[in-house]
Amino acid sequence: MPVPLGVLAGAAALAGALSFVLLAAAIGTDFWYIIDTQRLERGGPGAQDGVWGANRSQLEPLSSHSGLWRTCRVQSPCTPLMNPFWQENMTVSDSSRQLLTMHGTFVILLPLSLILMVFGGMTGFLSFLLRASLLLLLTGTLFLFGALVTLAGISIYIAYSAAAFQEALCLLEEKALLDQVDIRFGWSLALGWISFIAELLTGAAFLAAARVLSLRRRQDQAI
Repeated sequence: MPVPLGVLAGAAALAGALSFVLLAAAIGTDFWYIIDTQRLERGGPGAQDGVWGANRSQLEPLSSHSGLWRTCRVQSPCTPLMNPFWQENMTVSDSSRQLLTMHGTFVILLPLSLILMVFGGMTGFLSFLLRASLLLLLTGTLFLFGALVTLAGISIYIAYSAAAFQEALCLLEEKALLDQVDIRFGWSLALGWISFIAELLTGAAFLAAARVLSLRRRQDQAI
């Protein structure tokens, strides 16, 4: 039994709106990457012999959470990340230049996915209004392409975070201190993943609607 076109329209609208809101929230929040130093500040075994263990009561907490554009400390104002588009005028190492290139890539891809969703929403509204199967097919393809852009942006961010961690590891003298530091991805990244799934479902709903409308027209022509 074919799914009614109205149900597919409602599912596409709901999934599309959810995907847009979640990705916009993910891009605008600063909890993509979290560094928690509470165990280190309490003076774990690895910290007691180091400089931190001797002066931890005098130092500012190092816990931080980062977004796509800035990083925030617990007791300090947020500071913007280095602008990845100014690297031509800077003297940096090859590894740092690679990090800047990756940063510039995902800060372009993720907002681009939002723009694609806006265009997809407009063409989707027109396609259901006009009952145009070709326009429905185009809209579904646009949302699937947007999902691929979102996936690419998130994947590059994860690779960027791993590369940045390795870079910091090479610069850190007391590597044992990392055993007392909790480093994890935050809920902003989780919102991005959910948005990616919702975007896939939106594209699938539009493609299914195009298929239903095409079959219905063939049946009408046969009669």
